[in-house]
Amino acid sequence: MSVTTTSTRRVLTVIAVAASLLVGLGAIRAAAAWTASAAPLDVAPVSAQSLQSRLADESARSEALLERLAELTAHTEELSTALAAAETQIGADAEHAAQLAKDLAAAKKKLAALEKSIRGASRVRVVAPASTQVAGGSSHDDEDREDEEDDDD
Repeated sequence: MSVTTTSTRRVLTVIAVAASLLVGLGAIRAAAAWTASAAPLDVAPVSAQSLQSRLADESARSEALLERLAELTAHTEELSTALAAAETQIGADAEHAAQLAKDLAAAKKKLAALEKSIRGASRVRVVAPASTQVAGGSSHDDEDREDEEDDDD
């Protein structure tokens, strides 16, 4: 191989590479022009100032939402504490209600026993004056007995 063929080859390679770069650049420009003609911009793009303004608004909204979330979290914790206290109170009230029910049952038993003894004593008093009364008893005794019977009712 001679020096001229090598240098000619090198020159031809450089020219071929440059030509292929120019063809590639031309293809890119043609594709950009074709895309631009196929999808024209009817609406102007959003400006940077508008985007910054929106970003500031959304940041403020985000901060407000975070504050609201913190408030709701605190309120939820308060409600949880109140719920636990209410459950404790309900348990205590249930125990107290059970004790009151037992006390009421015992009082009802005592009342029934007292009513029974009162009826028994009333019968004894009604029977006793009737058996000791003479045939010509006074009407005053009858009135007393009627008053006592009225008191029992």
